[in-house]
Amino acid sequence: MKSWIQKNKLSLVGVAVGALGGFLYWNYVGCESGTCMITSKPINSTLYGALMGFLLFGMFQKEKIADNLK
Repeated sequence: MKSWIQKNKLSLVGVAVGALGGFLYWNYVGCESGTCMITSKPINSTLYGALMGFLLFGMFQKEKIADNLK
């Protein structure tokens, strides 16, 4: 049996890559005026990046079809 981490490792990698990308975007590009909803704070940018990474990498995960549905 595979553990939960092994089953979802692609999505977890996507979350990590997205969070890093979101933080780096805030750090290097960001929002100078402070009025931007996503990029004005590092936590917002990091969480948004993690969500986008999860969704992007989740598209490439293969689904198992149950034996009784074949």
